[in-house]
Amino acid sequence: MGKFNSKTFNPEAFGKYVSRIPQTKKNELVKSKALKGNTDIRNAFSSQTGTAYATLPMYGLLEGDALNYDGNTDITAESTTTFERSVVVVGRAKAWVESDFAEDITGGAGFMDNVAVQVAEYWDGIDQATLLSILKGLFSMTGTNNLKFVDNHTYDITSKAAEAAFVGAATLNSAIQQASGDNKAKFKIVIMHSVVATNLENLKLLAYMKQTDANGIERELGLATWNGRVVLIDDSMPTEDVPESTAGAGDGYTKYTTYILGEGAFDYENIGAQVPYEMNRDPKTNGGQDTLYSRQRKCFAPYGISYTKSSQATLSPTNAELENGANWSLVNDGGTGAARKYINHKAIPIARIISKG
Repeated sequence: MGKFNSKTFNPEAFGKYVSRIPQTKKNELVKSKALKGNTDIRNAFSSQTGTAYATLPMYGLLEGDALNYDGNTDITAESTTTFERSVVVVGRAKAWVESDFAEDITGGAGFMDNVAVQVAEYWDGIDQATLLSILKGLFSMTGTNNLKFVDNHTYDITSKAAEAAFVGAATLNSAIQQASGDNKAKFKIVIMHSVVATNLENLKLLAYMKQTDANGIERELGLATWNGRVVLIDDSMPTEDVPESTAGAGDGYTKYTTYILGEGAFDYENIGAQVPYEMNRDPKTNGGQDTLYSRQRKCFAPYGISYTKSSQATLSPTNAELENGANWSLVNDGGTGAARKYINHKAIPIARIISKG
């Protein structure tokens, strides 16, 4: 398997090799428990009845006031509400090509290893882009009940004066309390732009984790925490340039979105493709070349929010379709009108901070 050549290509071995390459962004999300496996989702898409879209039951909590036990009051019973939650599989594919001549003139540079390392990192970035598109879609939802989530889980401080418009000591705690009240402890990970992280560093609010090596020397890791939550710094986080209000006013600024995720924020399953990796040999073009084809199908399902598929053209949603708020709704019992029951938005461990930095 040393040469990038279809005759020696073993797709199963290549897949295992790629899976061993460190994928830091997704790995940190998994470690934080923000991504959680779901056997119901896996089973739904492994069966004959489910291929790309499935609706699963989601059981509600016990409700109702306790009755007075006084020997005179009848004990009446209530049943729990069963909600409906729909999830979708996101399919993506890509191909890369390498020529025999490139291998020849470099004396066997080992393009297979190079491609394998980059494939892992490439799909890591694609997964993050998918998550960001989903998050954008969730915060684009409309409708009275959906807006309870959007409004309460958005902590926008950009309209505040001076330094109050930038993240500070109380920002994170206030944001997660607004989102989930006394359930705020479930939030475990924060993903922010480097501008926001730098501001926190300057305020000495970011604490970098440390480890002691074999020689007893304490070294600082590249992983930080903010109020005890793991911080991922990534410049792919959403930004929005707000222009000056009048010509030359000098009041233009940039909005930075920071996402906060909790345990089980997303159910995640790698559904898989029938042929995730394969090679094609073309002996004629450019003196001979091999193309690696890669495919993946994954499900990222936000807890408590259902994918409605209201505006989707094919069997796999594009990023633009994932960003469409019309394709998302709070999980509900399927009822009609005012009788429809929705999940309590405070149970959803997803929130965002919008700041000037």
